[in-house]
Amino acid sequence: LEDGEAIESPMVTKSIENAQKRVEENNFGIRKHTLEYDDVMNAQRKVIYTNRHHALLGERIGLDIINTIYDTVEDSVKKFNVYEYLDFKMHVLTTFAIEPPYDEEEYRRFDEKEKIEKLYKVVYEAFNRKMERLREVAHPVISRIAEDQLQNGAPEVSGQIRVPIHDGRRMFGIVVDIKEAYESGCKNLVKAWQKAVLLLSIDENWKEHLRELDQLRQSVQNASYEQKDPLVIYKTESFNLFGDMLAEMNTKAVSILMRGQIPNSENAQNNAQNNRVQQTREVPRESTRRQQYNESKEAYPGANTNREVGNAASQSQRRVTAPVVNNGPKIGRNDPCPCGSGKKYKNCHGRGM
Repeated sequence: LEDGEAIESPMVTKSIENAQKRVEENNFGIRKHTLEYDDVMNAQRKVIYTNRHHALLGERIGLDIINTIYDTVEDSVKKFNVYEYLDFKMHVLTTFAIEPPYDEEEYRRFDEKEKIEKLYKVVYEAFNRKMERLREVAHPVISRIAEDQLQNGAPEVSGQIRVPIHDGRRMFGIVVDIKEAYESGCKNLVKAWQKAVLLLSIDENWKEHLRELDQLRQSVQNASYEQKDPLVIYKTESFNLFGDMLAEMNTKAVSILMRGQIPNSENAQNNAQNNRVQQTREVPRESTRRQQYNESKEAYPGANTNREVGNAASQSQRRVTAPVVNNGPKIGRNDPCPCGSGKKYKNCHGRGM
């Protein structure tokens, strides 16, 4: 055939049509599977975006907080069985910052519904006290600022103020309108704080969940080697991940809300006193351990000689870098140093060996 001459063979024409059909069918299958995978993510996205939209508007923020607290309490009770009271108590303390409303005997005697109702009642009351405490601390400061503006000749109270609130781990700057806070008794501050916490927990957990879904979508493709449908496995596992993500999101939000407080001089003084008490309690323990070690090593060959060398070095405030010659048994690098300092041998007289 010469260049430009048409190929009119029926067999060649049929082969080209079949190849083109297979290519189009393959592309259609790829697009169909992509859409099916996206439908799973889209269903979860609608739930998250609805919650986030409600948090942004803030019109039903109180109802959302109540539902979040109840869901967290329900998950906490269902997470532990009747023989794990100590674990349950620690979980309640770290999540809600309160003690459980029942002891171990009552925990084993009550049914699941009764435990949920009792714990929810106590948590909700503690939450209301925490929000009221925020208002009590912030209202005098905002009132003083508003009154200063009026005394300085301002026609009305205006401007915004940034209120610091911390939960023990991070600091939040909640911006509120001074006039609205002054007139409402800082109710807008409480609402802004709740909105900020809900948005933070939703955004952080949703971004992490999207990364997990991408990894899951890649890993389930190997299920085809086991004669299983990857899409079915993806739907099942993604549903389980979504449930875990919602539980983690609610737990994080409730934990931050129950620990949020406005820092003041009284809190700072209490923290300093707690730190000093902790330090004074740790010192005797260290000296006691060192004394026990010295008493237990009295019969150790060469222990008294090495201890005297170590004491002389500490009195002259200089560090001995050369290894101490010891005719006794061989000392391991991670064994206590025979000098009685309480340190490991590699960090004391065995340094540099």
